[in-house]
Amino acid sequence: MTKRGTRSKRPKTRDPVSEQPPWEQPRMRFDPLRAVSDDELEAIHHASLRVLRETGIDFLDKTARSQLAAAGAQVTGERVRFDPELVERLVATAPAEFILHGREPHRDLKFGGNHIIYTSVASPPFVTGLGRGRRDGNRIDYRNLIKMGQVLNAVHTVAGYPVEPMDIHPSIRHLEATHDMLTLSDKAPFVYSLGRQRNLDAIEMVRIARGVDDVQFDNETSIYSVINASTPLRYDSVMLHGIQEMSARNQLIVITPFTLAGAMAPVTIAGAVVLQNAEALAGIAYTQVVRAGSPVAYGGFTSNVDMRSGSPAFGTPEYWKACLLGGQLARRYGLPYRSSNVNASNSVDAQSAYESTIAIWGAVMGGVNLLLHGAGWLEGGLLTSYEKFVIDADLLNMVTEMLRPITVDDAALAVDAIAEVGPGGHFFGSSHTQERYASEHFQPMVSAWSNYETWDENGRLEAHQRAERLAHQIIAAHEEPPMPENRRAELNEFLERRVREGGVETDF
Repeated sequence: MTKRGTRSKRPKTRDPVSEQPPWEQPRMRFDPLRAVSDDELEAIHHASLRVLRETGIDFLDKTARSQLAAAGAQVTGERVRFDPELVERLVATAPAEFILHGREPHRDLKFGGNHIIYTSVASPPFVTGLGRGRRDGNRIDYRNLIKMGQVLNAVHTVAGYPVEPMDIHPSIRHLEATHDMLTLSDKAPFVYSLGRQRNLDAIEMVRIARGVDDVQFDNETSIYSVINASTPLRYDSVMLHGIQEMSARNQLIVITPFTLAGAMAPVTIAGAVVLQNAEALAGIAYTQVVRAGSPVAYGGFTSNVDMRSGSPAFGTPEYWKACLLGGQLARRYGLPYRSSNVNASNSVDAQSAYESTIAIWGAVMGGVNLLLHGAGWLEGGLLTSYEKFVIDADLLNMVTEMLRPITVDDAALAVDAIAEVGPGGHFFGSSHTQERYASEHFQPMVSAWSNYETWDENGRLEAHQRAERLAHQIIAAHEEPPMPENRRAELNEFLERRVREGGVETDF
């Protein structure tokens, strides 16, 4: 959130929600960093192809194996092996850029190229904040966090459940949660690939909410899903069903192996990324078997574990290197790149801030297009924090400001202003400053706003305390985005019918 001008002239009261930077999609204007040389990148590429040719990867779905065999892969039992030429031919059919459509047109996002998308946190089972401690995910907190993601312009899209609403029965959770997602927010929605019918239900609900027919929906990517390999070297049936349903309808799949060096992957960064790349290429290739030209993103989620405890570590130098390397590989294949804002801290503290900063910086400088878990992640993904959500939005706004081009023209060079002030003066009251300060300076919303000597009550609060206050204000500022009554009635009818039918089968 922005506050413009000198701190000495700060008003006593302010509305940080209305003062936030406008809704916009940042663009990467720097050359992405390279973690390795071109020769070393090719060595990783060829090592990945060797893994797919010699060791292969298990596909635990008969339909998928049949489709891959028809495409030219070698199938023995559940194991699928790929010739390098087949992998490269299939991957080459995926688009480099496309539009991810929001529920309403003003929320459309450019996906790929140098465009960046920030998402809210997704999938933690627990939540904390708003003056309360760690608790099970529930619908009230789920809805509140969806509202925050709608209000905050730094969040471009919902990336799943910002906390799992565990008080909704699993048989109908996807129905109720998707309905909330589509009515409380007009930003591009998400579906978990946890069973074919869940994909089908979410696809239909998004189609209804957008007010389009099947033909238009299939021509306009409007929903996305993350597909994780079961590392090492396995795709299970529910993930493959998600690809089958989503890619067949031209909807976005984000292939993301979750490779932890030293645990499910080799302990070296190069070895872990070889495994990540092999799994990613296999999944990406399969999306193109289902439907050539369907949108797919290359996801990197390689980090390391604490070898003394086995616990996942995030925001580490190893994660940073893997972010850069994943971006290099995605660019080599001409694919959009997904990475994440992550940390392993259990609270909103210095560790959570610096690990997130490392993760964000590694992703952005690696050329990220989709920054998943952009706001709110704690405890290695087990915990969503309202306060971290606010602080992360600050970080994302600062990154966006950093990516904004520097103006260099006669007025910006300020030679006349320097002459006007002259030796020993100051620029606070100069016309050059007064004409520009409202548009030239970014101020974080959780800043203390003032020097120690002039602190007010807000200034004496710690960052997480100011963030808690802001979280309450952000939720209170939410207004349900308008939806035409005919769409809302059809969406409600679909929800009620599918709930009456029992949703999907579960084991309990």
